[in-house]
Amino acid sequence: MSAATTKTSPLHDKHTALGAKMADFSGWSMPIEYAATGGVAEHHAVRERVGLFDVSHLGKALVSGPGAKDFLNRCFTNDLDKIEPGRAQYTLACDENGGVVDDLIAYLRSEEEVFLIPNAANNAEVVARLQEAAPEGISVQNVHEDHAVLALQGPKVDEVLEALGLPAGHGYMSFVDTHWQGHPVTVCRTGYTGERGYEVVCRTEDASAVWDALMEAMEPVGGVPAGLASRDTLRTEMGYALHGNELSREITPVMARTSWAVGWKKEQFWGKEALQAQREAKESRLSGGLLVTGRGIPRPGCTVLDAEGAQIGAVTSGTFSPTLKQGIALALLDRGVEAGTPVVIDVRGRKVEAEVKKPPFVEGGAAS
Repeated sequence: MSAATTKTSPLHDKHTALGAKMADFSGWSMPIEYAATGGVAEHHAVRERVGLFDVSHLGKALVSGPGAKDFLNRCFTNDLDKIEPGRAQYTLACDENGGVVDDLIAYLRSEEEVFLIPNAANNAEVVARLQEAAPEGISVQNVHEDHAVLALQGPKVDEVLEALGLPAGHGYMSFVDTHWQGHPVTVCRTGYTGERGYEVVCRTEDASAVWDALMEAMEPVGGVPAGLASRDTLRTEMGYALHGNELSREITPVMARTSWAVGWKKEQFWGKEALQAQREAKESRLSGGLLVTGRGIPRPGCTVLDAEGAQIGAVTSGTFSPTLKQGIALALLDRGVEAGTPVVIDVRGRKVEAEVKKPPFVEGGAAS
């Protein structure tokens, strides 16, 4: 995507003033790391104290009208009947073959209103599919650039929110619609780091004021702004799937081990028949973790070999773990490859020893 068409966060000037290294992320210029800290220090800040991420590139859509919740329940994999208004749910939008168009969070406000946060690259596709499927009376609006999303993550997050008079302490995957200094905000106990955290959704025009207030409030507890580099190492340590890596049109929820987000007993959802068939066949590769025991950092696409040199899988995400100080990876592996199995990862022609490990690689406090 050219510079002329690259989108920017409403906080772009804040990031550049802090010396952030910016890079294209799904068509958005977003901060990767900050000059004063760097990705590793930002990672540790989130695990130990608190970090503030700008994730305003994430998609946003609003589905409303009589029966809005039931309509979405016929589309997405997870079962919205399992939650009540004021709660959020991780779910997936699949195609007819069971491939994942996107994974997203649904905020259930009422039977007639659901706010969605898809991934940046897939927002338009999710909205288009919903608009095509929506019955008369159901409105599906693309509000991608109407809102900013700030993710405050780390064990000291409650102290930061309480200092601003924002709601804190509500249950995991629940949210509160409220106001801060006259600005409407939604504070949800969600995140993508594995630590206790909240995501604050506000209007685009209010983003600057909310960012400044959060930055000031987290100073006393040693908080720092954090970029998308640390967000990626944090989520990989937890074994969280990333669309385009662990989930895709070719990698289904069954393969990615996200079947816990599939309401198998529901009468219908997009891709149900294909996913049921794959689930029953028990032939596809499955996602697993790899803990490097040798020296090297695996990257997506690296081949995974068994002790005899036979190919048994491929890396989908790989990085250096700042917490463990060694390489880790997520990979699609043949069925029957169990935790503890020694393997070899082919990293650019060099054989790197590893062992299969069920994620998470580190212990987080997301649901605490």
